[in-house]
Amino acid sequence: MPAQAEAQADGTLVAQKDAPIGGQAVLEGVMMRGVSTWAVAVRRQDDSIAIESFPLTSVLKKHRLLRLPVIRGAVALFESLGIGFKALGIAANAQLDEGEKELSGKAWTGTIVLAMALSIGLFFLLPAALANISGAGEDNGIVFVVVEKVIRIAIFLGYLYLISRMKDLQRVFQYHGAEHKTISTYEAGLELTPENAQRFSRLHPRCGTSFLLIVMIVAIFVFAPFGKLDWHWLLISRVVGIPIVAGLAFDAIKWFGRNRARRWARVLMWPGLQLQRLTTREPDLAQLAVAIAALETVLAVETPESVAEADKIGIEVAA
Repeated sequence: MPAQAEAQADGTLVAQKDAPIGGQAVLEGVMMRGVSTWAVAVRRQDDSIAIESFPLTSVLKKHRLLRLPVIRGAVALFESLGIGFKALGIAANAQLDEGEKELSGKAWTGTIVLAMALSIGLFFLLPAALANISGAGEDNGIVFVVVEKVIRIAIFLGYLYLISRMKDLQRVFQYHGAEHKTISTYEAGLELTPENAQRFSRLHPRCGTSFLLIVMIVAIFVFAPFGKLDWHWLLISRVVGIPIVAGLAFDAIKWFGRNRARRWARVLMWPGLQLQRLTTREPDLAQLAVAIAALETVLAVETPESVAEADKIGIEVAA
């Protein structure tokens, strides 16, 4: 066993170091992102693997102000969302039969805007509205914020549970597990083969599921000083505060990833890792081969281990 991997009680391996590689599961495939390149690999209906890659130049490299704490996290997150949505579109079009019409740019943009609006409404505006309607914390702003966050976390956990039960998403969750296992294999320094990747845990400390849990917790501390506001200011503050919350959470998950081998970090990461059991499934070897194809496409262009530390900003979230 290499020094960079450690066996868990269930026999799976976990990598002991971090690498500047991120990713995302898509329909029948995986997107992998490095520092200067990102690639999407998709299993087509004829069982072939379609791969597309794109150069990447983060805006964080162009403006020093954007690299400040909190700001860099928010900017990097929104850049990641842009890449992720584009990867989803590529994967969806790759599944079309010959002659079928691809999604137009306007249709896909509309879908993205709708998805973002629903997310903001469900996880930020709805909890604030319900807490306000409940009358909680009339004389104590801290109580109001705590009640709001309890409602938000409950909605979040309920949402994860419901989507984890959807049959149509089970293969996406398998590719999510394949993405994590492939990244861990690379981080551990092992050869990228489906058999090696299968040995690793499907849970990863830099997963987007863990990130969302951190967002819920960070929001408590960001909004607590404001207490209970009039309803219109309450809703405005929740929308305006999203970049601050996201930036702090992004820096936090990067910190956890770098300290993953420390006992205190493992304790703090444990809840987020357990939530990943809802959003990941064990992949098969064919799915791992797709994830590996995406990562190898990135590695053919760049060598993450030789990248300067300043250039690693922005790719801390694994999925």
